[in-house]
Amino acid sequence: GTLLGSRACVHMAAAAWGTGFLHALLHTAKTFLLPLCRGNAVEQFFCEVPQLLKLSCSQFYLWEVGLLVVGACLYFGCFVFIVGSYVQFFRAVLRIPSEQGRHKAFSTCLPHLAVVSVFISTGTFAYLKPPSFSSPSLDLAMAVLYSVVP
Repeated sequence: GTLLGSRACVHMAAAAWGTGFLHALLHTAKTFLLPLCRGNAVEQFFCEVPQLLKLSCSQFYLWEVGLLVVGACLYFGCFVFIVGSYVQFFRAVLRIPSEQGRHKAFSTCLPHLAVVSVFISTGTFAYLKPPSFSSPSLDLAMAVLYSVVP
């Protein structure tokens, strides 16, 4: 509470939610404007943006790809902050004098680190893999791994 006040927490949460909402709103609005020339059947359980871009036949998809790039930059920034906070956390935990205290801190943090790692790695793979490496079953597996498992 002394390092980070409740007002700063509220501002950061509001900024994160607002940015996420705006990003999702832009994706949704542009996605609904895409003309589909390859039918409207998505070969996936989830209706993901890359799957919809495969069905598009217009140049509007470039706008959507641009939004994906902006999103990737936002996600990369978040990733850098997550890694930085874990480095700080591990440095602080390693300074704990008692073995029991370090064990308790690590046992609290490592499951969270595992979930974050699964989410980031599968999400990155799902969105950044080349289209030639795509198959409906692999896309479904990646979507389940980054949305359901965490």
